[in-house]
Amino acid sequence: MYQKLEEVEAHFQDIENRLTSPDIVSNQALFQRLSKEHANLQALVATFREYKQIHGNFRQNEQIIKEESGELVQMALEENKDLAPQIEKLERRLKVLLLPKDPNDDKNILLEIRAGAGGDEAGIFAGDLFRMYSKYAEKKGWSIEVMSVSDNAVGGVKEIIAMIRGNKVFSYLKRESGVHRVQRVPKTETQGRVHTSTVTVAVLPEAEDVEITIDPNELRIDVFRSSGPGGQSVNTTDSAVRVTHLPTNLVVICRDEKSQHKNKAKALKVLQTRLLDLKQGEQNAKIAAERLSQVGTGDRSEKIRTYNFPQGRVTDHRIGVTVHQIESFMVGDLDPLLDQLTAYYEAEALKAQTGS
Repeated sequence: MYQKLEEVEAHFQDIENRLTSPDIVSNQALFQRLSKEHANLQALVATFREYKQIHGNFRQNEQIIKEESGELVQMALEENKDLAPQIEKLERRLKVLLLPKDPNDDKNILLEIRAGAGGDEAGIFAGDLFRMYSKYAEKKGWSIEVMSVSDNAVGGVKEIIAMIRGNKVFSYLKRESGVHRVQRVPKTETQGRVHTSTVTVAVLPEAEDVEITIDPNELRIDVFRSSGPGGQSVNTTDSAVRVTHLPTNLVVICRDEKSQHKNKAKALKVLQTRLLDLKQGEQNAKIAAERLSQVGTGDRSEKIRTYNFPQGRVTDHRIGVTVHQIESFMVGDLDPLLDQLTAYYEAEALKAQTGS
């Protein structure tokens, strides 16, 4: 491992030197590619340099312990007692940083939230989850753009699709896909009974133009007038757009904008991202199986996480971890749980790599 890390450090230094070259700076495509590679290696190299410094101090102390005597040896022993756990922690971190990267980690995402079992309360909670992720995106400095939304009659949503753009969005939110279960007294409940409802969440990496090309001849585009609950008119012109991809029968409807052109552009972006998801899913299984593995059917028993409001807790069932700050969690303070999810899956990846 040490030799590999030295090679990475040398490569990192070479990139750093090249980035100051006028020839590289004037070539924007090459400059951006090298800058991205430099940024991706930065954490690994910084950790390795810290490791080398601390490990070097540890080795020097070992030499003192071997060759000296008296108070100097005692000081070296005490210092190494503190350095040993630091070295162990840095070695583990280096192993994690050397794991193969998910090629989608740097991408923006398409977030799809849909009401599952539970009627109106499921729709209300779907809206609550969207606000939760919106607040989290705000804390991270990301931008969020609603691509499509279908409201229900009691202030919730049947479905909402949004694009979240920013630094490494997919790496933070990729494990949010699945069934989210809520246990609480709904706003629509008159007798104070706790209900259980579900919402499905899908997190898809944004498709880039070079990855998915859509043949216009394979599309059917319909325009219609959008209307809200109870038939109330949202737009007075035929600006809503439904795009059907004929080979796959994927359908995307966008009606948020008053402009037909803007709705069409949004619909095509959503379709492009879903087609990328389809393409990647076909490497292992058909799209139906891929979708099912992400979000299931929305049944109450198919859950990755439970939000229990009476007990003030959020439990992630994949790792058996509970946090007891549901109020702060619902306003975007997700990191206390997401960090533990990341640590768990990193540990699993290390086990798989070492075979232990």
